[in-house]
Amino acid sequence: MTGIRRGTSRGLHGQIVEVMAQRILSGQIPEGATINVPDLQADLGVSLTAVREALKVLTAKGLVDARQKRGTFVRPRSDWNLLDADMIRWHFDDDVRPELLEELHEVRGIVEPAAARLAAIRAEESDLAALDTALAAMASATDDLAAVQADLAFHKALLAATGNELLTKMEVIMETGLAGRDRLVHKAKPSDDPVPSHQRVVEAVRAGDPEGAELAMRELLAKAAEDLSDVRSTGVRTSKTRSRR
Repeated sequence: MTGIRRGTSRGLHGQIVEVMAQRILSGQIPEGATINVPDLQADLGVSLTAVREALKVLTAKGLVDARQKRGTFVRPRSDWNLLDADMIRWHFDDDVRPELLEELHEVRGIVEPAAARLAAIRAEESDLAALDTALAAMASATDDLAAVQADLAFHKALLAATGNELLTKMEVIMETGLAGRDRLVHKAKPSDDPVPSHQRVVEAVRAGDPEGAELAMRELLAKAAEDLSDVRSTGVRTSKTRSRR
């Protein structure tokens, strides 16, 4: 039995899905490979029904498919639903590729400066209150979990302040990707105080200054880019520590 532990908080079904997903994402089961379901069942030490139920989940995420005469197989990476929250989290588990961090940073560079600009135009008092609450939590955080949660709350509040429902849905990428990134980057470069850079964004949003808000966010992201450079140069693997940006 490989990687399956009964009695854990994730549950047996969740563990089976994650173990199978990681084998595919890591290339242990490569794209195009046929999955021998009975062999997989024996390896995991679970029922055939449990394996088939897990395969249904992976099918919905675009990882696998089944055809008559061919059986169950791994689909090409181009078919994978990479914006699925579980898929993002799995990519950041264990040994994340530095390239994935760079891709996340590119997405943030496209989305968040524009979001800050829109927020400066559209933010309501409730949005400003949510940003202030996130900043206060960031300043008072005394452990890694609280710090990460405050950082995520800030970026989610900023997206919500745009008043654009589609942009708000980008929190799926931000929430999962940033949490994974936070665990990685601090090992390469201990974080400095994150509050001032985030505070400048809030001040510009509150002042109704779109250009200032966009600039403040670009400066925040430029600092984050330095962290990515350090991760790439040191080859850091996932840790449970953080960087808050």
